[in-house]
Amino acid sequence: MSEFDQVVAPGYPVFLGSEFSHPSPEEAFFHVLPVPFEETVSYGGGTADGPKSILEASWQLEVWDGKSYPGRKGIYTHAPVDVSEGAEKAVENIAEATKKIVEAGKFPIVLGGEHTVTYGVIKGLLAAGVDDFGVVQIDAHADLRDAYEGNPYSHASVMKRVLDEDIPIFQLGIRAFCEEEINTRKVYGVKHLDAEVLVPKNILKVELPDDFPEKVFFTLDIDGMDPSVFPSTGTPVPGGLGWYQTLSLFESVAEQRDIIGFDIMEFAPIAGFHAYEFSAALLTYKLMGIVDRSLDE
Repeated sequence: MSEFDQVVAPGYPVFLGSEFSHPSPEEAFFHVLPVPFEETVSYGGGTADGPKSILEASWQLEVWDGKSYPGRKGIYTHAPVDVSEGAEKAVENIAEATKKIVEAGKFPIVLGGEHTVTYGVIKGLLAAGVDDFGVVQIDAHADLRDAYEGNPYSHASVMKRVLDEDIPIFQLGIRAFCEEEINTRKVYGVKHLDAEVLVPKNILKVELPDDFPEKVFFTLDIDGMDPSVFPSTGTPVPGGLGWYQTLSLFESVAEQRDIIGFDIMEFAPIAGFHAYEFSAALLTYKLMGIVDRSLDE
């Protein structure tokens, strides 16, 4: 019996299920992990519905992403992580699921859920023995508060939790932060290119510092992109990244470093507006394609 054997939750589709006869988990390189966690959102809700809506919309994708066939390496979709017992237990469960994927030599793609989910993913990477890696973050918010409304597991504190694990961060597209977060950047030496620099100049490539780790986990909060592209998020902020700029920045990181996994967080579908669900699914597949091609170089 495979360590991944499990019953997929009723109503949860598999990624690109309409096009692929999915291989066994051992045969698939890309492992998609849905995490419908939503507990600390501070404005609009709906992120718990994000993973399922992305999976459903993925059935409408073309398997050719315009440059390659990312699905050729195999895509396996896990059952959603149990997040029913609160943030602390959810983080543990996310970490355990991620750990199993990484220990099996597979590539984790995590679909959230609120951004707290990323902390569980990072803990899973560490538990699997992955060391000397950094995190590149696309986001509207710095998420560097030590706690928000007294909750250290808040989505507004997730990147501070990552720093607490001694993992370096490079932030892209930030345009909403408080004084505490600016100070945290200074104390921890957090490198960044904020939206006020990236967007007006349409910067398409980022050069990571020489001392930034060779392995990178990439976390993409949907609100890092402009609301004109994705209004479907709980805390939209104007002045964000565009579609092609986001893809280009991700690709520039993949050209410099080894991407060891990525997540897409904070997508909150809007009923009746299927374009956003499809776009989130396509974004997932496009990033998968960039990773796929970087492995072949």
